[in-house]
Amino acid sequence: FADAEALQFLEALLHPRVAAEYLRWREWLGTLDTAPEVCVTEVPLLYEVGSEERFDKVVLVTAPLGLRKARKAFETEPREQRLQPDRDKAKKADFVYVNDGSLDDLDRFVREVMDTLRTERSG
Repeated sequence: FADAEALQFLEALLHPRVAAEYLRWREWLGTLDTAPEVCVTEVPLLYEVGSEERFDKVVLVTAPLGLRKARKAFETEPREQRLQPDRDKAKKADFVYVNDGSLDDLDRFVREVMDTLRTERSG
């Protein structure tokens, strides 16, 4: 992340390829006889690269900065500076979860989101 020009080159090279592969995978899922009800994709730079329009719904899972740093095995500061603030992302997301609780809390949130998505799909 220290070399902004190299990072920009790398992202310009990788992001279109990753997006194209994701779209191929999603289309393939739709052709399956037992296509999944919901397709979930993790996109760390979703809003930063303007990819949110590719998705029907966005789920933001975040945590306080101090907790994120404690969970990482490496320095996150250079990356954090490039990201949109969580409060801005939360305004755009359809579902938001602050992951500062237990795994049971997270599981409950995921179940609620999945129930909502299934209800919307069948309704």
